[in-house]
Amino acid sequence: MAWAREAYQLSERRACRLYGVARSTVRYRSVRPDQEALRKRIRELAGVRVRSGYRPIHVFLRREGWQVNHKRVYRLYTEEELTLKPRRKARRSKAAANRRAPALPTAANERWAMDFIHDTLAGGGKIRVLSVIDIYTRECLALAVDRSFKGEKVAAVLSGLKDERGLPPRITVDNGTEFTSRALDHWAYWNKVELDFTRPGKPVDNTHVEAFHGTFRRECLSQHWFNGLEEARRTIRNWRDDYNKTSPHSSLGQQTPVAFAGGGDLPRAELGSEIRSPSGSALGGTALAARLT
Repeated sequence: MAWAREAYQLSERRACRLYGVARSTVRYRSVRPDQEALRKRIRELAGVRVRSGYRPIHVFLRREGWQVNHKRVYRLYTEEELTLKPRRKARRSKAAANRRAPALPTAANERWAMDFIHDTLAGGGKIRVLSVIDIYTRECLALAVDRSFKGEKVAAVLSGLKDERGLPPRITVDNGTEFTSRALDHWAYWNKVELDFTRPGKPVDNTHVEAFHGTFRRECLSQHWFNGLEEARRTIRNWRDDYNKTSPHSSLGQQTPVAFAGGGDLPRAELGSEIRSPSGSALGGTALAARLT
C-alpha cells in the first residue's frame, strides 16, 4: 500500500479505494504486548534442552508461572527457528504378522525392564551403561556405567535397588550373556524374581527400554563428549535425576516419573522456578517473569 502511494502520488483515501480495503485496516497498529521476555526464555530452554520440542518447553514455562498456551509457544518457537529436524519413520513390513502385546503392569514395582547401551569416550575407550526402568511409572531406576559388565555386576546393581525400593516379580531382559549367566540366574532364584527373556533378535519385545534408550541417546550421550569414566558417571547421574524429577513425559500426562509414582504433581517448592541442565548447572534467565495473557 505504501509503495503504491509513493509511486503514483496517491492519497491514502484513493489508494484504499483502489485496493478495496478499509482505511482503518491500513491505520491499525498492533496492541499485542511485547513478547521479547517470553522469546528469550524459550531460547534459553531450547539452548539447554536441545532435543526438546515446543510441547515440553510449554510445560516448563507453565511450571515457571507463564500464563501462555501451547499455540503461542509454537508460534514463537517456529519464528525463532528452533524447530527440530523430524525423525525418519522406520519402515514396517506389511506382511508382518500381528503379535499380541504383553499385559501392561498396573502398579509401580510390578515389572521392570533392563538392557545395555554403549558409548565411546573421547580417548577412544568404550563404556557400557546398564539401564533399569520401571515400566509402569517410566522411572529410570539405575544407570550403571562401567567399561564392561558380567552377571555378577548386574546382580550387584539389582541388589542395590532391592535395598532402596524392593524388587518386582518380573524383569524383562534380552538374551545377552550378562542376563543368561549363571550368576544372575542364581540371584533371580534366591530373590524370587522371574527373568522374562525376549525372543532372540526381537528388540520390539522390550519396547519400553528401547524407547528410553532413544531418549537417553538424544538428550545425554549424543550431547556430551566424555573425557573419562568418572566424568561419564557424573554427567549420566545428573541426567537421570533430571529425567526422573524434571522432564515431562507425554505418556504420563506431562507429569514427571517421580510425580506420577507419587500419585500427583510435585510440590511447588520442588518444581521451583529454576530449570537445571543435565550437567547439573542452574539455567539462568527470566524465571517467574511478568505473566502474559
